[in-house]
Amino acid sequence: MRVRLSKTFHFEAAHDLPTFPPGHKCRRLHGHSFRFDVVVEGEVDPASGYLIDYGDISKVVEPLVKRLDHYYLNEIEGLSNPTSENLAKWIWDGVKPLLPQLSKVIVHETCSSSCEYCGGN
Repeated sequence: MRVRLSKTFHFEAAHDLPTFPPGHKCRRLHGHSFRFDVVVEGEVDPASGYLIDYGDISKVVEPLVKRLDHYYLNEIEGLSNPTSENLAKWIWDGVKPLLPQLSKVIVHETCSSSCEYCGGN
């Protein structure tokens, strides 16, 4: 049986988007209550009845959350232009080596805006 699991994480952070046009509101320093979903996919182990323990997902992701929570994202290595797109890839790059079942990262910057990243370039 093939399944897809999702676990949601939260962090608060500030950023500005330096490539936006001068005068654009996102170019100014501002903050968000970010949310992101880590999605894993694979075959359920018939012996255990599950794909992966949700706690194992948390063990991989929580160190990244600690690097992001209550920080200025632009100062974090690899996030000098912390768009949702770049943030999704940054999270992917930090999770995928430790969680090979990763199939998608979804970053929710606001209640109505999100970005999905499924690997690749």
